[in-house]
Amino acid sequence: MFNFEDANKKNKENIDTLLKSYAALTKAFQAIATEAADYSKKAFEDSVAHIEKISSVKSVEAAFELQTNYVKSAYEGYVAEATKLGEMYADLAKDTYKPYEAPVAKATAAVKAAAAA
Repeated sequence: MFNFEDANKKNKENIDTLLKSYAALTKAFQAIATEAADYSKKAFEDSVAHIEKISSVKSVEAAFELQTNYVKSAYEGYVAEATKLGEMYADLAKDTYKPYEAPVAKATAAVKAAAAA
């Protein structure tokens, strides 16, 4: 028979799980947005500084060396930032799923028990 108390309790548990997952998702997206904005600001500042440096160079060789060093450091910075953002997105997925681990494990155990009976 249908029990309203049990249904209400299950509904509350589901909403709590959803809210925990949403909170983790929101927090992670805020952290990712902040990281991306900080990196963009730093990259822009670095490029402006590079333009100022290269515009004051007197020889082609010195300009070439400055440009080579800038491109190398910009690429390394980009790769490091991409790696960091990739890790942040992986953590986002883990943290968003974490509230569902216990209910899914409980449901899986119930299905296995029902199948074994």
